[in-house]
Amino acid sequence: MDFISTWFFPGGIETNEAILLLVGFIGQGLFSARFLIQWVVSEKKKESVIPLPFWYFSLLGGLTLFIYAFSKKDPVIMLGQGTGIFIYSRNLYLIYKKRQRDSADQISM
Repeated sequence: MDFISTWFFPGGIETNEAILLLVGFIGQGLFSARFLIQWVVSEKKKESVIPLPFWYFSLLGGLTLFIYAFSKKDPVIMLGQGTGIFIYSRNLYLIYKKRQRDSADQISM
């Protein structure tokens, strides 16, 4: 383990850098977990589906990775995650609006 930390951080690592690294790993974990969620739900239903938690994990992971990229001043990751955040938010909004319409349709029947 010491070899790995020396290889990545030959001069050592400051506390604020370690915290930022932890934020990055958490964001990447959330973002990656969305695929596991999608796979498990699809296997259970025996068809490819994108469940609601997929979008929440996408949004939370994207926001966390955007914060990480902003702190690192990395415009490439910021642009990629910023675009994704918009898409994930829009999908959640569309799901919310459809549920409202479906609920209104049920009441009017």
